[in-house]
Amino acid sequence: MLILAFESSSKPASVAVCKDGELLGLYYQNSGLTHSRTLLAMAESLLKNLELRAAEIDLIAVSRGPGSFTGVRIGVSAAKGLAWGLEIPVCGVSTLEAMARQAPEPGYILCPAMDARRGQIYNALFEWKNNALERLNEDRAITLEELATEAETWSKPIMAIGDGAAICHERLKKAGINSRIAPELQRWQTAYGVAAAAIAATAANPGAATAAAELEPTYLRPSQAERNLKG
Repeated sequence: MLILAFESSSKPASVAVCKDGELLGLYYQNSGLTHSRTLLAMAESLLKNLELRAAEIDLIAVSRGPGSFTGVRIGVSAAKGLAWGLEIPVCGVSTLEAMARQAPEPGYILCPAMDARRGQIYNALFEWKNNALERLNEDRAITLEELATEAETWSKPIMAIGDGAAICHERLKKAGINSRIAPELQRWQTAYGVAAAAIAATAANPGAATAAAELEPTYLRPSQAERNLKG
C-alpha cells in the first residue's frame, strides 16, 4: 500500500510517503510559512523526486488534531481534497498517537504534549509493550499542574514529546517526577508518525479508512472565535 501522509498541526509542516510500511521519503519544513502555501507544494515535490504519480497513491493519511486550529484545518482540507479528486480513502489519526509512534521507547510512559495556550497542553499517554503501542487514556486538554499531580502515581519514568515537551518536562521535574525530553528526531510531530498511525489503524480496523466526506478535524476545545461568540 502506498500512503501519502500530511502533518500540519503545529508550526512545522511535513509530508511523507510510505510503501508497505517502509518510509520512502519525508519532507519537513519549519520555516514559519503558512501551511496553505507549503503543504501541497511539498507533496508535489516529494512525489516528483520519488518518481511517483498521484494516481499511484492508495491512501491519504492526515493528522486530524488536536493542534493548531488553522493548521489542522489546512491539513484535513488538503487530505480531503486530494482523496476526493483521486477517489481514494483517507485516514485521519490523532496527532498525539502519531507523535508516540515515532518514539518506540520501551520502559517509559510516553507523554506527547502540545502547547494549547491558556495554561493547558493537549496530551495523551502511551506505552510500548511487546513492540506494540498501548494507549493509556484518551486525547485531552489538561493543565500542567493536573498532569504533574497525576504523574505522582506513575511507576515509570516519563518521556515528553512534542512542541510542549520542554514546558511539560520542566513542570514534571519541578514536581520531582522522573522525566526526560525525547531526542530531537523523535520529539517533533512528523508525517512519518501520521503514516505509522494510519497503518496501525487500518490494520486493526479496515473501516478506519473512510471516504473523504466523512473526515472531520478534532479540536478538543472550541476555537477563540467560538469562545468570543459565546461570550
